[in-house]
Amino acid sequence: MTKSELIERVSERMNIPKNRAEVVVNAVFDSMKQALLEDDRVELRGFGSFSIRNYDARTGRNPRTGEEVHVEAKKSIHFKVGKELRGRVDTLND
Repeated sequence: MTKSELIERVSERMNIPKNRAEVVVNAVFDSMKQALLEDDRVELRGFGSFSIRNYDARTGRNPRTGEEVHVEAKKSIHFKVGKELRGRVDTLND
């Protein structure tokens, strides 16, 4: 699902114009982005949680040449799926 498809679904489900649904969707995403940039955790019960993970610098290996390379320390966004969503997806396998 793309962002525009999400806006369409919100518009239909809430029976509001698309431009208003776009404002709502953008506000939610902007709030989530801001929280993550402030190193806060974002938890959506039943869906999952987003958090920032810190990775130390390390020595890696170029897979093509086998040469050792230095990999800088970095931060990355981590998503952990919630129990309810995980359970619903698991039932798709049955």
